[in-house]
Amino acid sequence: MIDKKNLRTPIVCVMGHVDHGKTTLLDKIRGTTIVSGEAGAITQHIGATEVKIGVIAEKLGDPKLIDHFLVPGLLFIDTPGHHAFTTLRSRGGALADLAIVVVDINEGFKPQTYESLQILKRFKTPFVIVANKIDRIRGWISQKDLSFAITFKKQLADVQFRLETKLYELVGELYNQGFAAERYDRVTNFQKTLGIVPVSAITGEGIPDVLMVLIGLAQKFLEADLQYSSKSPGVGTVLEVKEEKGLGTTLDIILYDGMLKKGDTIIIGSLGEPINTKIRALLKPRELSEIRYESKFQQVNKVIAAAGVKISAPYLEGAIAGAPIRVATEETLEEIVAQVKSEIDEVRIDTGSAGIMIKADTIGSLEALAHEFQNNVPIRKAEVGDISHRDVVGASTVEDPLYSVIIGFNVKIHSDARDFLQESSNVKIFINDVIYRLIEDYQKYVKEQQEMSEKKIFETIIRPGKFKILPGCVFRQSKPAVVGVRVLGGVVRTNVDIILENGSVVGKIKGLQAEGENIPSARVGKEVAMAIDGATVGRQIKEEDVLYINVPERHAKVLEQEIYESLSTDEKETLDILLVLKRKDNPFWAK
Repeated sequence: MIDKKNLRTPIVCVMGHVDHGKTTLLDKIRGTTIVSGEAGAITQHIGATEVKIGVIAEKLGDPKLIDHFLVPGLLFIDTPGHHAFTTLRSRGGALADLAIVVVDINEGFKPQTYESLQILKRFKTPFVIVANKIDRIRGWISQKDLSFAITFKKQLADVQFRLETKLYELVGELYNQGFAAERYDRVTNFQKTLGIVPVSAITGEGIPDVLMVLIGLAQKFLEADLQYSSKSPGVGTVLEVKEEKGLGTTLDIILYDGMLKKGDTIIIGSLGEPINTKIRALLKPRELSEIRYESKFQQVNKVIAAAGVKISAPYLEGAIAGAPIRVATEETLEEIVAQVKSEIDEVRIDTGSAGIMIKADTIGSLEALAHEFQNNVPIRKAEVGDISHRDVVGASTVEDPLYSVIIGFNVKIHSDARDFLQESSNVKIFINDVIYRLIEDYQKYVKEQQEMSEKKIFETIIRPGKFKILPGCVFRQSKPAVVGVRVLGGVVRTNVDIILENGSVVGKIKGLQAEGENIPSARVGKEVAMAIDGATVGRQIKEEDVLYINVPERHAKVLEQEIYESLSTDEKETLDILLVLKRKDNPFWAK
């Protein structure tokens, strides 16, 4: 028999692509109007909203259900996309017990949707897919606040078909991502199959179903994880470090275990030694309101997990978002300080002597950013904090343009760093508050740099070329010889030596003409007049001879080993023949 008193509130993280309706969904659940007051209707910072079980029972249309629920409610974490999931950390992994991935049923999966799925898979967090905006399906007749099962039956057959079609497009895409999925009311085992709940965050249709599925998942699969002692010392994670008028530096935190009391000694993770301070005040938002949007908070003497709470205390300036916060007593002080320091030290990101630098606003987002980049890009340095003068000076000493780069997630550039950047043009900085955009921007930059590098190589490297002296087209025999030629492969250009098929050098191309105009080069298939210095027709060369550009050994090495795939098919064929010719006498030529 499970004792309700020993179950804390499950923590639910809301994830998904921008503008797919995350905050609107929470607004409908909590009955607030946060979206209307927020720039672009997109959540900009991390927040927490506690929804009591009584409110959920009312949303489900049956207040008596409260007697059948074990958990005391749900604590929703409203994130600005996928990255904040990892900012909410507990020792050894993610803080969230459950997650919602919101998808616009009409738009389908977007980059942040895919990244959310990968993060949830990585942390093995149970989640549900909320297929939002069903009210925008053509022909849909809205039934305000009804469950999906009821509103679906009220739709015309062709509208039902349209919804099912869009739903199974999601099912197919989830299958491609390694998930078995089905509409929630057809799922028999939520451990093996993801539930998809069609909803409208605007009309409220399907919202009762989302709450029911979340409560069901929590009670079926999380009972052991939700066991806690309300009297044990509090354990939490810092959401945000903020300056509040009249209070100074404060912390918005999620308490996920135990109790916090006014006057408690707390240990908080920082970039240096852990902070040791006492709680001056505990400030909670009103029920069903959201911690970031409160201008007036209610002072409380104690808070029990799970809850979002603001802490006022001295010496909070060095605290960082994503850091652990723990209550300590005189007996446990040394042990707790060591534990908190260990948790911060565990945030190890593999770095090397070469690579990019990454900066982020929180520990968790630094980890998430590093995880995404480490798959393909070496990291030289990874730190929490804004981009400083020291950072840009360090990046300016890196010679490789692909690595003289600073990637900044949700950070600012210090003014002295900006001044230095105006003088140093070799440092490239990318700043964004969406990880996938940073990745895209860096990948685009790398591609541009590689194209520029290849262009420079192509401009300076002597490339392979093959041509034939045409019969009846000897215009001058020597000093220089002038003959008509057809380019058989690659490219011919002026001021390069030419060789016969036996490898002997016979002269240098002095000039090229086409239709009476001087040209610097000619490609395969072209017929041009060629002036050859040092050769005499009838001696070193004759009509119908096939000749090759004499590519220098170091150039041939670059062509074969570095840019071979960038060559055209005829250039590759010409280079291959040249290498065979050269390696007859020296097998190690250009190797």
